[in-house]
Amino acid sequence: MKKYLFFDIECAGVFKTQAKICAFGYCLTDESFHILEKEDLLINPQGHFHLTDRKGEQGIVLPYKYEDFKNYPTFPKRAEKIRALLHDTDTIVLGHAVMNDVKYLNLETKRFSLPSFRFSFADTQFIYMNRIGDFSRQWGLGTIAQELGVEFTPHRAVDDAYATMKIAEAMCKEENLSLEGLFQKYGITLGKIENYEVTQNTSLAQERYKRAREQAKERRERKRAEFHVFADKEKRKRAKEGKLKNKTVCFSHPLELQTELAKDLLVRVFASAGRITFRAEECDVYVCFEDESGQRLQSSQARGARIFTPQSLVAYLEE
Repeated sequence: MKKYLFFDIECAGVFKTQAKICAFGYCLTDESFHILEKEDLLINPQGHFHLTDRKGEQGIVLPYKYEDFKNYPTFPKRAEKIRALLHDTDTIVLGHAVMNDVKYLNLETKRFSLPSFRFSFADTQFIYMNRIGDFSRQWGLGTIAQELGVEFTPHRAVDDAYATMKIAEAMCKEENLSLEGLFQKYGITLGKIENYEVTQNTSLAQERYKRAREQAKERRERKRAEFHVFADKEKRKRAKEGKLKNKTVCFSHPLELQTELAKDLLVRVFASAGRITFRAEECDVYVCFEDESGQRLQSSQARGARIFTPQSLVAYLEE
């Protein structure tokens, strides 16, 4: 009988070469998502709790009593149970954003000189992204759970594992497919860990998305290069006197991609004795679309540059 194992890991601290696992929560079900086992394996991380978000800044709070963890078994003592769950050949292993958890297991086995784990795994976040056709961002467990009406306690490993299971169940019910059916429909290839090497889930749709992004990037680079070449040639015609004399002008990246508009504006800048720079932090005048934001705009504002839209720049130069 095929089984599904949904798991989640919490750590006392995650560093570049170390992940101090403090909880391995799992929910084992049959193919109909009936729960066979559900447990929170708490682990002595043998270290202090140092909890941060993905940016390494804001601390998260785990719903456990930290002082109790010194009384739990260490990872090497829990490893046999965890390995038995993950290595069962009749079980499909799943997690949400599971690459993180698999990497934590990898780091802990290295930390304690234990044999590498060896199993294949699927990612419910990745399945969801394939279903909605959006690979542009990471979708949190809470976001998807709320959409699908799944309630749980965030960061309690066993509850995260249970929520992951309910999300998988909801996706299967919505499409009237098994998990294997979802893999097949979306061309999903499972990730794998073996010999301390980890490969991630892939899919046909994700590969198309990556190719499209690369092609779009190449088009942007070609357009920007075209504009830069034009600017290099056109600057030789720069007037000696005009409203922008001794002023350096920078265009935003989105504006540079509007090649004809950017060229027209640049001709006007040079006709007004302005200079061009491609570094926002060096400009006296920054030209961008009205709804833009981002680091380049902030850099120009920090320098005290005047901010114009294309329309307001034309109006200013024609005054």
